Amino acid sequence: MQNLFVVLAGIILGPIRGTAAVGLFLLAGIFGAPVFAGFTGGITHLAGPTGGYLAGYVLAAFTAGLIAGQNGISTIRIIIAAAAGFLIIYLPGIIWLKIITNMNWDRAVLAGMLPFLPGDIVKGAAAVLIAKKVKNTILDHLNE
Repeated sequence: MQNLFVVLAGIILGPIRGTAAVGLFLLAGIFGAPVFAGFTGGITHLAGPTGGYLAGYVLAAFTAGLIAGQNGISTIRIIIAAAAGFLIIYLPGIIWLKIITNMNWDRAVLAGMLPFLPGDIVKGAAAVLIAKKVKNTILDHLNE
């Protein structure tokens, strides 16, 4: 579910606040809070096979927020923002996975992305629905 919330942070909070929220999440994990996969934490996760994905979280929140924009709730922009956010998580993740494990590119993509795509497509659809609802609610309250 981390991928979902990272992308939502960017879309809902915008590129700066969303990135800051994700940065705080990562700092909590680095300092030992059990917020990473398997309810674990610690700085060693940055050097392990998932370190690239964790770095991708920052890039994904920023990019999703930038694409979604702060004004209005364009469904198309939110869909593009969610898709870009999820894909951007994979980019540094796969690169780092390849480096840290000495896998070839095909194996890194097969191990580090393909098994997770179906779930992330569902999470992406959920992100679009949730983001639209939350942004509508925020705009309604601002216009009162």
